[in-house]
Amino acid sequence: MKTVRNIADLRDAVRGLRAEGAGIALVPTMGALHAGHIALVDAARRRGLQVVVSIFVNPTQFGPHEDLDAYPRREAADSALLVQAGAALLWAPDVGTMYPSGFATSITVGGVSERWDGAARPGHFSGVATVVAKLLLQVDPDVAFFGEKDFQQLAVIRRLVSDLDIDVEIVGVPIQRDDDGLALSSRNAYLSTDERTTARQLPRALGEAAAAIVRGADVAATLDIARRKLADAGFTPIDYVALCDADTLEPLDQLTKPARLLAAATLGRTRLIDNLSVEPA
Repeated sequence: MKTVRNIADLRDAVRGLRAEGAGIALVPTMGALHAGHIALVDAARRRGLQVVVSIFVNPTQFGPHEDLDAYPRREAADSALLVQAGAALLWAPDVGTMYPSGFATSITVGGVSERWDGAARPGHFSGVATVVAKLLLQVDPDVAFFGEKDFQQLAVIRRLVSDLDIDVEIVGVPIQRDDDGLALSSRNAYLSTDERTTARQLPRALGEAAAAIVRGADVAATLDIARRKLADAGFTPIDYVALCDADTLEPLDQLTKPARLLAAATLGRTRLIDNLSVEPA
């Protein structure tokens, strides 16, 4: 696996991969890789694609009081994982390469970005949309793979690609979970031992709520129960627990179509997000 750090080398390397006859996949990450990221690489390789992985901790998607400085950075370990997983190229630019002096462009995606994490983290999805657009233009992949754990992010990226006529297929890969159900996340490293034990209450509360909703329970009452369970477990604040249309992410008060149960809540200093697919019976 080759590592490149500037645009010219990246484009030369991608041209070389294309010359070998396979399509190109992009797996964008912020590093601190885990089995969830490797599942994206695996999904791309199963399709016979040459896999380009980007590692860039994007400052524009962090708020002023969020964890940009604390976010784990461990490129050497990440690189070793990617070699083992069979990635072909690591794109590891620095901030100056991505946002050189005078950079003045920002992309905003309306609609699907406005509720949930868009409301809880103002400006976050503008930062995501801008950096993803840049990565897609830089690498020019045939397919880009994203995890469904960040389900709203995936919806934003799909809208971005559709609206801007970017010629790339966007593939969502199912959430990878620990044995106790907690969704894998780089931020799980922030959890203390006790918090890690408590954290499993998030997927448990969502699973119980999803099952109740499928059985016909009142949606609003069921969501209230889930919020109380999280509060009782020690999560605070609870940004949202919501049942949404799986495509538009607009809230639903009845399960009449394919839906997604979304949640975000903080345990100690760690903000956790999760979601489950909910289908009408």
